[in-house]
Amino acid sequence: MNFSQIFTSSIGKKIVMGVTGIFLVSFLMVHAGINACMFANDGGDLFNRAAHFMGSNWLIRTMEIILFAGLLAHIFQGLALTLDHKTHRPVKYAVNPGNETSKWYSRSMGLLGTLLLMFLIIHLYHFWTPSRLGGSFGVQPLAEKWVSSGEMVHDLYAEMQEEFSELWVVIVYVLAMGSLAYHLLHGFQSAFRTLGLSHKKYTPTIEKLGVAFSILVPALFAAMPVYIYLFHKN
Repeated sequence: MNFSQIFTSSIGKKIVMGVTGIFLVSFLMVHAGINACMFANDGGDLFNRAAHFMGSNWLIRTMEIILFAGLLAHIFQGLALTLDHKTHRPVKYAVNPGNETSKWYSRSMGLLGTLLLMFLIIHLYHFWTPSRLGGSFGVQPLAEKWVSSGEMVHDLYAEMQEEFSELWVVIVYVLAMGSLAYHLLHGFQSAFRTLGLSHKKYTPTIEKLGVAFSILVPALFAAMPVYIYLFHKN
């Protein structure tokens, strides 16, 4: 398989999806860990310090660029695979086997991915844009505050309090995390199979880890806006 076929052939697209999917899983782990700092109940000090480190460290910023490239590749190839599937099978089966051959969420990855893309746009607008572009292009800059480390940092915790004071925003985030959970239930295990990382000795463990990850990480993300709305909203 040459380089161009990686992005044009069906197998190549699946490989790109697998590689970028595993990379995004690692990002979710780091992101969840940083966001979980808000539960420290210290007025957002630990969370703001962690967010400042993520936003000011050159290595993290470089990885952020790679992340965006991987995310775009994951989205593009996901849409391409969905279109290929519909193109090669324009007529539906006369009898729908349903869950006998696959779970509904594995057959709905295109829909779940589209919902997550819509959520991602909202999320970036709420937090990444003012954090990274605040003061430029007419974007309102974030407020700043001193933290216990003696640094003046963006007050992302206050931004979360502001955004999650709206019930509709909380509902959108919780529903999006439900979509993420189902997306991961299929994608986590599928990525390992696509890359040939399957073995009768290790696959059952990978499957269990995939289920645990697909439940715990989205649940943690969903708990954050609920926690802010119920106990710490502005």
